[in-house]
Formats: sequence, structure tokens, C-alpha cells
Amino acid sequence: MISARPQRARDIYAALKAQIGTGVYRPDAALPSTRTLAAELGVSRTTVTAAYEQLHSEGFITGRQGARARVAAMPAAAKPETPDDGVNAARPALSRFGERIAAMALPARPPGSAGLVADFRYGDLASTDFPADIWKRAVAMAASRRPQRLSYDAPAGAEELRQALQGYLWRARSLRCEMEQIVIVNGSQQGLDLCARLLLEPGESFVVEDPCYGMARQVFAAAGGVAIPVEADQDGLRTDRLASLSARLAYVTPSHQYPLGGVMPVARRLELLAWARRCGACIVEDDYDSEYRYDIAPVPPLHALAEGSEIIYLGTVSKALSPTIRLGYLVLPPTLAPIFTTAKALADRHAPGLEQQALTILLESGAYERHIRRSRRRNAERRATLLAALSRRLGDRIVVSGADAGLHVVLWFRDVAAADEAKFIAQGRARGIGVYPIGPLYMSPNTAARPDMAGLVIGYASVEPQEIERGVAILAELVEAFSRAP
Repeated sequence: MISARPQRARDIYAALKAQIGTGVYRPDAALPSTRTLAAELGVSRTTVTAAYEQLHSEGFITGRQGARARVAAMPAAAKPETPDDGVNAARPALSRFGERIAAMALPARPPGSAGLVADFRYGDLASTDFPADIWKRAVAMAASRRPQRLSYDAPAGAEELRQALQGYLWRARSLRCEMEQIVIVNGSQQGLDLCARLLLEPGESFVVEDPCYGMARQVFAAAGGVAIPVEADQDGLRTDRLASLSARLAYVTPSHQYPLGGVMPVARRLELLAWARRCGACIVEDDYDSEYRYDIAPVPPLHALAEGSEIIYLGTVSKALSPTIRLGYLVLPPTLAPIFTTAKALADRHAPGLEQQALTILLESGAYERHIRRSRRRNAERRATLLAALSRRLGDRIVVSGADAGLHVVLWFRDVAAADEAKFIAQGRARGIGVYPIGPLYMSPNTAARPDMAGLVIGYASVEPQEIERGVAILAELVEAFSRAP
């Protein structure tokens, strides 16, 4: 019998189902009458009847009016699982794609910021920088534009948004394209996934910068691609290393290499394009934080130089507005746009409509670009505070790279060995600062491409100037402690 005193039909249903599954009630065994069980449990007969009806509708019990319900006869394989069955049960067979996913581990989510003096995590933005009032008004305006009927949207994205992006990309990035070449995606990660699944066959090679954005490398590997790491330096991808290589695809961040921060000069860009044409490769250009330039003028994307013939341009609003607004966009060669649109439709039909309309309003009104200018000024202040504090407190004990653009810098510590990177970070958190290693962004931790020094990726877009000052002071104390350690 049921030992607890459940008060709801759901509780009674769950208890009886579990007892059927464990054999307390065997096939063809009679269950208590609804009147008897209701009296025993101190609930209404209606409550028990509702539980029995649910069990009957799922096929666990049989019965007819005027007769007691009985447990249905079921083959052994069809019996409900006991609580322990799920622990030891064999995993269903996976596809090769599924097996590759099972063998992967996503980058661990860093611990929270609670209790930290400063958290220099890259990718986070300051909540105070988000244009909350402007966004609320745009969402309200979008919601007021009620369609005549509710229906699925165009898989390539709302036409109004694609038109607005076409104009914005020409104004902001000197990128010419037709609206039909733009496909709206749920953030840059979905754009990368579409590229991987549509452009790579299992076993085919792809070129990737070393170090690089780990989630990009993983998405291509999940599709079965074989990574060819090519060293990146202060000028981005070492294109002189491509001459003897052949690949189906290359993933690059030429306008601001992640994480080292280099901007690829025009000679390397031309060399990369020539290589792609020679071996028939497609280039995926990730322009992830193109809005932020400080000591250098905006650099036109690779797409503008090549007129898009073999370039897939990937952009996002994650660094301009918020990572929580899952909107990005692909600018595709005309021959690929319909294929990507079909794949997008099969994946999720379309991106969220309300957010698309709100972003369209911001782009059409000029509010988006005004917001970017404000964000650029605020982040320029944070950057200046960070660089000044690093220079004042650490001087020539560190090497700073990637400071001309973006929302992070890379720090190399002359007094801390690469092998001590993890220990250095752990002690930093113990002292109240969140700092994050560059090591996992290299394909091989022992590659000759990286210096034999501990390296940190220091994001500053979510840290206020006073927090930056305190955080760098603690960082300097930590470096001093490491330099004195035997």
C-alpha cells in the first residue's frame, strides 16, 4: 500500500505507478477500490479516481465500470523503470556525431563573482552599459506592431532587420552585400554550427588559429573536421605557414585575433585569400567585437577586400548589446545563402521575432550606433585605467598584447612560468580577483607558439575603473609573492 499520505491525484498516481514497476502490484493484480483507497488516505474519492484515470489512459491498469481496476499485462521490456534502472542502463546508440559530442567537454563555466574585488572575465559586459530604457521602448514598439495573425517567420530572418543590417554593415564596416545574402542566426555560435555542418565532411581538414576561440574549434571538430592549428602572432594568423597546407575551411578573426588581439595586415589578408582560392577553401571570418577600436582606425573586414567571393562573414550583437540577446548574422556568398536558409529552417525555423523587430527599430532610428559610441567611450575609460594601473604597478614585469581594440588584453608574466598558470589563478581568486588562463585556448599547452610564461586573458568590459584599480593592486601583490617563492 501507499505508505505516505499524498494529498493530490498526481502523488497517488506516481506512488501506484512506482509500485506497479517494482512488482508490488503484479500483472492482473486487483487494485484497491477508489472508495477504499480514498478512505485509507483521507482524500476525496474524486482525487483517487483522477489518479486511476491517468494510469488507465497510459495503459498501466485496465478496468470496466463496476469492477475493480487491475494491473495490465506488459512485456518485461515495457515495464516502467525502477528508480535505479536509469543509473546502470545502457546508453542508446549514438550517431558518429553524437559520439564525438559525448567525447567532448565544454569549457568549464567559471565560478561566480560573489566575494571578488574584481572579476576580469572576458565576455561579460557591465549591466550599467546595457541601454535598458532604449531597449524596453524598442521592445514595446515591436510588440505594438501586431501582425494580423501569428505565424512562423522567414527562416533567413525578418526582412526589415536584414535591410537595416545591410545599411549598418556598409556604414560601420564598409561591407557591401545584398539583403538576400544575410541570414539571421541565434548568436554567432549557431552561425558557426551551420558553417561546420554545411561545409565540412567528417575527416576533412580545417585551419584554425592557435590560440583561438575554443568553442569555434570544438564546433568544427564536432562535425568531424580535423583541425590544423596555425600559429598566430601579434599580426594574427601566420599566413606564411599556409603554403604547404590544404584544407576545406579556415576559421579566422582577422580584425582582432582572439585572444592575442592582433590585427591582420593587408599583405597577410591577400596571402590568405590567395591560399583559399588555390585550394578551394572557404574562409569563415568572425568579426566578434568590431565595434571597439581605440588607438587604431576601424579596419575593413576581409569580406570587403575579397568582395565576399569565398568569405562567410559572421557578426553578432553580443558584445554591443548583450550576450543574452541571442542574435547574430551571417553574410554569405549568393550561392550559399539559400542552402544556409534551408538548414536554419530545419534547425529552429527562425530567430526570435520580437527581438528581431526591436533590433530593427534600434538600427533604423540610429539608437544602436549611438549606444555603441557611448559603450566605446566607457570601455575606452576602463581600458585606459587598466593599462595605467598595470604600467604603474607591474611595469616591465609583464608584457601586454592586444590592447588596441576589443574588450580584453592578454598579460604575460615574466616572473611566473607557464606551468604555474593554474596555481597563479587559484591564488588570485583566493585573494579576491577573478583571472583566467590563456593556456586552454592553445591546441597544445606545450606548443612552441606560446611563451614560457603564465598568460591571462583580462576582460575589462564588466569591471568599473575603481574595481580595476583594486584588482590590479592585488594582482601586483600576487606577482610579488610568486617572484619570491622558491
